[in-house]
Amino acid sequence: MTPAERLIDNLIDMEEAALEAIGFLDGVSFEAFESDLLRQRAVAMTFVLIAAAAVRIQTLFPDIASEQPEIAWAKIRGLRNLVVHQYDRLDWRIIWDTVQSDLPRLVRQIHQLRHPNIQGE
Repeated sequence: MTPAERLIDNLIDMEEAALEAIGFLDGVSFEAFESDLLRQRAVAMTFVLIAAAAVRIQTLFPDIASEQPEIAWAKIRGLRNLVVHQYDRLDWRIIWDTVQSDLPRLVRQIHQLRHPNIQGE
């Protein structure tokens, strides 16, 4: 696998996990999410997957983070650390809000990074 293919592969991993989280909460109210342990665990796992791919990108392509400051690399890692190390203290409102507002933006950013010549999307 070429370096460019590895980069694209990891970006796809990030994008797919973000889209999964968005899908898990599509049409779901915060109240329903807050009381649904299965959905909480599924969404939390997507943050782990997003961060794992982000870390691989930063390790294999250290210039990416500096070239793409609009992607919240540090926040992605930070949220992963919270999910993994402080799961029992997660604020589900923050998780829900992140899925609703930040992940759609991340998907758009990844799409733009994967398709830099496409304008107006």
